[in-house]
Amino acid sequence: MWTSPAWQMKARDAWIGWGKQERQQNLQRIVNNGRFLILPWVRVRGLASMILSRSAHQLPQDWEAQYGYRPLLLETLVDAQRFAGTCYRAANWIHIGQTAGRGRMDRHTLRQEPVKDIYLYPLHRLARRWLYELTR
Repeated sequence: MWTSPAWQMKARDAWIGWGKQERQQNLQRIVNNGRFLILPWVRVRGLASMILSRSAHQLPQDWEAQYGYRPLLLETLVDAQRFAGTCYRAANWIHIGQTAGRGRMDRHTLRQEPVKDIYLYPLHRLARRWLYELTR
């Protein structure tokens, strides 16, 4: 499932070089892999990384057809206490750090969320620079 990105993540924003203004103007260029599930009884070597690779290849065209613009970066959050993120690393996603464990709705609740590993996948070799420079 592909969704809107996390509003604010210190590690991602630092990786791109974003301040508040840049993030507000360019956040829509990021797409979040919010759910990824292969049922436990399905045993196919390399299936997860193949699905991620094909999704990353097809998603920009589909996203542009639906929303009128191409995303530049994919992101996902992996609960490190439960999963190793192996399929993301095998599909060449970049581990850039961890979340603060505050959750999507942290402005409205004091509930602590599990700390998660942050993985990014640039959809173009210049994606990082373009995300930074779009507002300059």
